[in-house]
Amino acid sequence: MIEIVVAVFLSYLMGSIPTAFIAGKWLKGIDIREHGSGNMGATNVFRVLGKKPGIVVLVIDILKGVLGVVLVGQLFQFEEIFTFVALGIASVCGHNWTVFLKFKGGKGIATSLGVLIGLTIKFAVLGPVLGFTLLIWLITFALSAYISLASIIAAIALPLIMVLTHQVFEVVGLGVIFCLSVIFRHKANIKRLLAGEESQVQLPFRQIKRRK
Repeated sequence: MIEIVVAVFLSYLMGSIPTAFIAGKWLKGIDIREHGSGNMGATNVFRVLGKKPGIVVLVIDILKGVLGVVLVGQLFQFEEIFTFVALGIASVCGHNWTVFLKFKGGKGIATSLGVLIGLTIKFAVLGPVLGFTLLIWLITFALSAYISLASIIAAIALPLIMVLTHQVFEVVGLGVIFCLSVIFRHKANIKRLLAGEESQVQLPFRQIKRRK
């Protein structure tokens, strides 16, 4: 039990690395929370700092979830799936409520994806869950050009996909937690979507309707 507590704490610390904040300070000497949407995620880094920094932050945020599951789990030689699920939850909690910035962080989408990738590396049976969830995100994004809507729809679909692919209880529980977390963290986005005020991403094959 002590090993599990220490491992969960390490995964939380790994998830807590405030990538977007560091990028803002390092590249432009700004607090990313005071620019763009104010969010501590890769999307806001794309918006404020540009494409290359956004890609770097996105990759690192995904890796936080992957390593929080795979590396920490391997370090302690865990085998039970519930311990890896706990590590994944800790990683996302670290990103969303980072200890380094008074427990305020991002929305956890990229790190949650990293957790799913990490769990799939350890348990191949989760491959269809990862694949279908990514497919739903991509289709929703391509049709709507809303990153927030794609994330919300994919999050809602996640536990349903887990049930349909006959995943174990611990994994389905993780899906429910991730789903509720994403919806809660996107409350402001949901309000803007309903009001028609949410920002879209310019896609080469889709023309954005400008608001009057």
